[in-house]
Amino acid sequence: MKMKAVRKTRAEPGLDLVEIEVPRIQPDEVLVKVEATAICGTDVHFYNWDAFAQSKLKPPITLGHEFAGEIVEVGAQVAGYQLGDYVAADSHIVDSVCAMCRMGLQHICQNLKIFGNEVDGSFAEYVAVPETSLWRLSRDVPSEIGAIMEPLGGAVQAVLIEPVTAQNVVIFGDGPIGLFAVGVAKAAGARSVTMVGVIETRLEIAKQMGADRVFNNREGEVDPVEAIMQATGGLGADVVIEMSGAPQAFRQAFDTVRKGGRVSLFGISSDPMTFDFNYTVILRQVRVFGVAGRHMWDTWFMMDGLLASGKLDPRPVITCELKLEDFDKGFEQMVSKECGKVILRPFA
Repeated sequence: MKMKAVRKTRAEPGLDLVEIEVPRIQPDEVLVKVEATAICGTDVHFYNWDAFAQSKLKPPITLGHEFAGEIVEVGAQVAGYQLGDYVAADSHIVDSVCAMCRMGLQHICQNLKIFGNEVDGSFAEYVAVPETSLWRLSRDVPSEIGAIMEPLGGAVQAVLIEPVTAQNVVIFGDGPIGLFAVGVAKAAGARSVTMVGVIETRLEIAKQMGADRVFNNREGEVDPVEAIMQATGGLGADVVIEMSGAPQAFRQAFDTVRKGGRVSLFGISSDPMTFDFNYTVILRQVRVFGVAGRHMWDTWFMMDGLLASGKLDPRPVITCELKLEDFDKGFEQMVSKECGKVILRPFA
């Protein structure tokens, strides 16, 4: 049986829509009929075939790691799921037995694999998923929201690795996960949320997600650090989330946080940076957390609760839905950075 899939078939820019065999599942896997799948920034790297992509990916492979759909086949060893179950998945495929997994850090498993990176992913009509990566969804959750729970989980982990209730929160980076982070902080009871970005259309989405203040870091009309210090009475922000990986934003994040405050680092820079930890971190007793995706599965329970409460609505970040075969249009939007999340629908 054949299916449509969007694959990186050659070591060069671009992707191809092809017909391939429907995956044959292993005993510990299920086959998911993909109802919705989302384009991630990592997929854009693979699409452009930049230096990062060339070091990471070995074609041919089906891309995509953010998705939701229905189970249509169940492996003989799968115990917790059945035909017809509606599911999302964590992008991490873990061995469950290494030291990191046994410490409760499955998301940084020592033998980690990721859909659309090391194994075929979700830009297809069907995807094979190990039971250990599955998350059961309620049908009250639309498939477009189910498909973005994986990146939304990254925002939940970055923001709520410590509580933010009644605190001043600043988020640098107006990519989709940064925009999700605005909504997460507001839903969790932050006193105020400030977004610092570079794309006006995305800053407008940040307002829809609940940002109290937004600053354009590119225009130069307002110094965001100075404005944030003024808004906090010279103290600085209690919590700063760095989502962009840009050297300027990285430094501004530490210039913005108060003494004894917290910085979560989620964005990854394209090149190494020189940074003075002495005064910026050590002598100011700033707590720094590196955030690599989502914890499995406490972050998912927290995310599930936030969505069920009605306090978190991520839909303003979803700005476009396309048929799978129109993937090029979706990637063009993502490359332009004028959009939020782009959803692809294999069966539209």
